[in-house]
Amino acid sequence: MRVVIQRVNQASVQVDGEIVAAINQGLLVLVCSQPGDHPDLIGRMLGKVLKLRIFSDETGKMNRSLQDVQGGLLLVSQFTLAADVSKGNRPSFTGALPPEKARQDYDLLVSLAKAAHPVVQCGVFGADMKVSLLNDGPVTIPIEMTGEV
Repeated sequence: MRVVIQRVNQASVQVDGEIVAAINQGLLVLVCSQPGDHPDLIGRMLGKVLKLRIFSDETGKMNRSLQDVQGGLLLVSQFTLAADVSKGNRPSFTGALPPEKARQDYDLLVSLAKAAHPVVQCGVFGADMKVSLLNDGPVTIPIEMTGEV
């Protein structure tokens, strides 16, 4: 599983001109499922996202997690994170899961997130989404997890 985390002051997702999800301070997480992902790995990735200490404490040091600041979590599926541009100029997306399996993984991530964190919003899987954000910092962190059960 590959994610890109952006610490934000606010973020939202529009589909067909309508805002379908929005958060204030928190994390916008772009999510890409890959072959070999499994429920345990998805749970570990969520744990990493929720506990990653990238919010400032009273001294200005990155020392607080999303849970510590009680921020919002906005999850957006994005298969293009699997892009391979090593050959030619057109990206290959063969590293992304087929949509049916990717949707199952994304739905599991959303379900686990909603059980573990009070403020969870999500984009619409497979939709043409317009994502707006006000990046805080900017702080943008890519994370990739692989592994067997």
